Amino acid sequence: MGENMALNPTAAGMNDDKSSSTVIPGVSGVRLLLTTFLQLAGKLAGYPFIKVVLDRQDGKVHFINNNRYPFHADYVAEQILGMHPGKIDEEIDAFNEGVYFDPNRRFFFGLVSLQKTVGHGPDTQFYTLETVEVDTMDRAMVEYFFGAVREWIDPLIPTLFKPANTLQETIVKEIDPVTLPRIFSHQLFAAATFIALNPGKTVGRIRAFRSEIDYKRVAHTIEWHDIVVMHRVPDDIPRISGIINANQTTPLSHTNVLASGWKIPNCIQLGIFDRIEKDHLHEEWVEYSVENSASEVFLKKTEAPTEVHTPAWKVNRVWIESPEIANTPILSLTGLRAADRYKYGTKAANLGELHHVISHGSERMLGFYRVARPPRENLLPHLAKFLGVSEDSDISAAVHDFMKKTLKVPRGVAVPFSIQQEFLESSPRIQQAIGKLKMALELDATEVDSLCLTLQMMMRQVRMPDKIRNRIDAEIAKHLPGTSNFVIRSSSNAEDLQGFSAAGIYESISHVTAADKIFESIKEVWASLLSPRSVRLRHQVGISLDDCYMGVIVQEMIESEIGGVLVTTNPSNRADFRNVYMNVSARSVENVVQGSVLPIQMIYNTVEGGGRTMSLGDFSEGITPPQAAMLQKLAFAGRLLQSHFSPDYTFSQPVDIEWLAGKSGIGILQLRPYSE
Repeated sequence: MGENMALNPTAAGMNDDKSSSTVIPGVSGVRLLLTTFLQLAGKLAGYPFIKVVLDRQDGKVHFINNNRYPFHADYVAEQILGMHPGKIDEEIDAFNEGVYFDPNRRFFFGLVSLQKTVGHGPDTQFYTLETVEVDTMDRAMVEYFFGAVREWIDPLIPTLFKPANTLQETIVKEIDPVTLPRIFSHQLFAAATFIALNPGKTVGRIRAFRSEIDYKRVAHTIEWHDIVVMHRVPDDIPRISGIINANQTTPLSHTNVLASGWKIPNCIQLGIFDRIEKDHLHEEWVEYSVENSASEVFLKKTEAPTEVHTPAWKVNRVWIESPEIANTPILSLTGLRAADRYKYGTKAANLGELHHVISHGSERMLGFYRVARPPRENLLPHLAKFLGVSEDSDISAAVHDFMKKTLKVPRGVAVPFSIQQEFLESSPRIQQAIGKLKMALELDATEVDSLCLTLQMMMRQVRMPDKIRNRIDAEIAKHLPGTSNFVIRSSSNAEDLQGFSAAGIYESISHVTAADKIFESIKEVWASLLSPRSVRLRHQVGISLDDCYMGVIVQEMIESEIGGVLVTTNPSNRADFRNVYMNVSARSVENVVQGSVLPIQMIYNTVEGGGRTMSLGDFSEGITPPQAAMLQKLAFAGRLLQSHFSPDYTFSQPVDIEWLAGKSGIGILQLRPYSE
């Protein structure tokens, strides 16, 4: 072991006169002290980190200057192999294959991060060593890599191994913790005091509520320029300027999806109530900022504005396509395509399109993998490898076969807008009430909420005409025979629009068994279009009541072991094109999106493959290896569907997918754009 030393300009072959930390390549053959680490480090998710390379040929460990080398391969090329980095870039996939998958590899790549436990002071610091998430190290490799790197790190700061994927999570559990001290991603997540959910900046008024009762008592006073601070912000929050969660939550709850769609800063900050009390921030105007690279929320008291200007979203009206409400048949979902959203709503049309894609394939599904990712010409070789076919084979046909074997859409029928309109027109009382509501909205009257509630009550009480009921009944009997358990889903034209997310504002009702309950549930879904909250949120962005319609999906419920939500992006790093983000819960999707249960949170790589557990949430254990393999397939399928449903040819618009999985496979319940 070499002597202890701080950053030495000559440690990695540099001249003495080049001492700038932006020039020094790194250090090797010396023990890594904290001062050296901080000079070399970059920042990732608020934590300082450096890259590390272990060269098995000579046993040397290299700690790399992040300011000079953003990639391990560039350092290896210049400093070890004596090559120009461009030569490796020309065959980067072959090089990566040799360092992540070859059991006889020469180089081991990893990251060393400086972490802090909950608390303060140097005694709470520790390092974590992890590999790149796609690495396929076996147990012997993991033990060798950890032992070799730890030997060159200052022992005054403990070093723990952090599994980078589900394979390593399994391996580590089989090793004595004394031999391999470890910490899991979900343990770090649970201890994290700050997590950026949606980056952004705003100026607004802090409104802090320690309980939901406190919030509800003054909910009517919440203004669009307020920043609401709560342990769990409720789903019925009006449109505001910022959110701060005092407890752990998932980015995919309805509230947090709305925050993303509204493009407002949103974060988790433990201990925020103490800070607000200490700095006297409650009811004060502040500058509020959330950054992915930050280690805590930024709040700075500022002067209250002399005039509160109208927000841009009230000025820039949301555009909505003209619906079709002429006589339209009730159809099986298999009979719909995406263009039918004008008649049946976005959810129903997307499910119909998904049926078509699974049955007939789509050349568009390869779009994401055809885009150049320099230095790669495209990602098709990675997709071919995952599918188990050669690069020169018909990859499109292989994708179609994969999708048919992997996904299914539960059977269902789509009730069009025209049926809702026919029901509304069957009652003069309802028509009169709608007229009053339109007038109240025009006048911005205080009676809007009470008129909405009265109108909803009427819709529940008015008997559904026999001719409507019989038509729906006939189609359910035709397309869903043998079904004993149904879910009744909303499918409006006033959702998933550019600048307007309707996450959680319309009703969907699960576990409906009796026929009478099906028709009651359909009316409940129709009535949700006229809830006080949905009416106000649409009115704020200029969506007229005359333009809004509600379709309904009557769908079979399927048995499942797990369920959840997948978004084909990494919410904490939107520039990350490899990974998608997944929430997993036992059986129920609803408790994920409603935020009532903190789910297992996972990241899956849709290029090289592999995944890791970010959080166990409210669960004591993670998913099983067979479930992990199934969800890896879902991750790739989600990326392929992202391409097919892309509104343009960049194929970069992520999608939000609700799913269930069990012995019979993976069922897709809903697919829509995910607001970034």
